[in-house]
Amino acid sequence: MTWLMLLAAALYVAQSLTALAQNDRPVSFAELAEQISPSVVNITTSTVVAGRTGPQGIVPEGSPFEDFFREFQDRQQGQGDRPRRSSALGSGFVISEDGFVVTNNHVIEGADEILVEFYSGEELPAKVIGTDRNTDIALLKVDSDEPLEFVEFGNSDAARIGDWVMAMGNPLGQGFSVSAGIVSQRGRALSGAYDDYIQTDAAINRGNSGGPLFNMDGEVIGVNTAILSPNGGSIGIGFSMASNVVTRVVDQLQEFGETRRGWLGVRIQDVTEDMVDAVEGLKNAAGAMVTDVPEGPALEAGMQSGDVILSFDGDEVADVRGLVRSVGNTNVGKTVDVVVLRDGSEVTLAVTLGRREEAEGAVPASQPAPSEEPKEKEILGLTVTTLTDEMRTEMELSDSTEGLVVTNVDETSKAFEKGLRSGDVLTEAGQQKLRSIDDLEDRIQEAKDAGRKSLLLLVRRAGEPRFVALNIQD
Repeated sequence: MTWLMLLAAALYVAQSLTALAQNDRPVSFAELAEQISPSVVNITTSTVVAGRTGPQGIVPEGSPFEDFFREFQDRQQGQGDRPRRSSALGSGFVISEDGFVVTNNHVIEGADEILVEFYSGEELPAKVIGTDRNTDIALLKVDSDEPLEFVEFGNSDAARIGDWVMAMGNPLGQGFSVSAGIVSQRGRALSGAYDDYIQTDAAINRGNSGGPLFNMDGEVIGVNTAILSPNGGSIGIGFSMASNVVTRVVDQLQEFGETRRGWLGVRIQDVTEDMVDAVEGLKNAAGAMVTDVPEGPALEAGMQSGDVILSFDGDEVADVRGLVRSVGNTNVGKTVDVVVLRDGSEVTLAVTLGRREEAEGAVPASQPAPSEEPKEKEILGLTVTTLTDEMRTEMELSDSTEGLVVTNVDETSKAFEKGLRSGDVLTEAGQQKLRSIDDLEDRIQEAKDAGRKSLLLLVRRAGEPRFVALNIQD
C-alpha cells in the first residue's frame, strides 16, 4: 500500500468520524421543547413578613439631613410597622396526571401560599405534600378538573459526560425559558451527605431552581438546584440533583409525607493512606473507619470503635460518602450483612437498620469510669496527662470519658503536622482503650515490635472523634 493510499484512507476515516459526530448533534431542540413544555411549571410563593418595629436610624445624629429624614420617617411610620407580603419565584415539573409537582424545598420553604402556573397560562394553588432538606426536594399537589400532562424520570446513572441536556424553567422571573448544554461532570458533592449532582453548562439562573434537566429522550435526569457564580448569574457551572436520588425521595414523600432513611448508628471517617500501615490487615485506603458506636443498631449487632467497614449489604465500601448514601437508601428495618476488619480479620455482622430521622439526637454509649492516675509525660511530641474529674468538668466532658489529655504539642513534631493540639483527648491507641500513660507507651512498643511505622490514635476534640495515624519511628 502506497503512502497516497494510506493518506486517502486516513482522510476517509476522519471524514466518517466528523459526519458521525454531526449526525449525533441535534439539529434543533424545538421538537423536544414543544413536547415537554406543558409539564413544566412556574412557581410563585407568597410569605407574610413582619413589618419594621419603628423608624430606623439611617443618618448620624447631627447630620444636616437629619430633619429631612426624620420627616420622611414620620410619614412612613405606621405603614412600615404593618406585616407585608414577600414573593419568590421558582420552577417545577408535573410527574403525574393527577397533579403531583416536584420542585426545590428552598423554593417553597416558609411559604403561606403557593401558586403553580402552567405553560397554557392556567394557574392553580398548590399544597405541600412533603419536603426533604437533605436533598432540597419538595413534593406539591395541585387539583385539576382535567388530567395533566406530565414527564417521567430517567436513569441519571446512564447519563454520560458530554451528553446533551436541556434545562427548562423560570429564570429571573422571565417565564418559560429553555437552555441547552452538556453534562459537564457527574457525582458532584456540594455540602450534603446525600449529594449526587450532575454538573452542566446549560444556562441556569435564579428562578430555575426546582426545574427539570432533561435528556434527549425527554426524561428528567436532574432537578436544577444550584449554580456556582461570582456574580449571581450563570457562568456555565450549574448543578442538578440526580434523578436516581430524587425518585426515592419523591416516592417516600408521596407515600409517607416524609423521608424514611436507613440508619446504621455509627460515627465514621475516611480511611487515609497513613492508616494502612497502622491497621492490621488493612490493604489499601478504602472503607470507613468507625470512630464511635452510640446506642443503636450497630452497637446491638456488636460493632466496635476501630472497626473498618469494608462492605455493606454485599457492596464494597469505598469511602464515607458512599456508605452514608448506601445506608440512607436502604429500607428501615432491613437486616443487612456488614463486613468489618477487626484485629486483622474480617468479621460479618448482621445489622437491622433503624430510621435516621428518629435518631438524630442519639447519645453515645456509656463507658466504664476511668482510674485516677495523674501524671504528665512527653511522648512523640505530645505532652499528655491522665484525665481527672476536674478536667472533665473544665472541658465539659461526660463522667464516662476516659483517656489522656494533650496539654502541649511540639510544633516541630509529626503530631503537630497531623493536626493534634492542646486540649485533645486521646481515648484509644492501636484500637485499644487508654486509661493511663503506661497504656500509651505499651501500645507504642507493641507497634514497634510488630514492625509498624505508625500508631493509630483515636482523638476526641469538642466531643467529636477522629482517627490519626501517628509516626512512631525514631
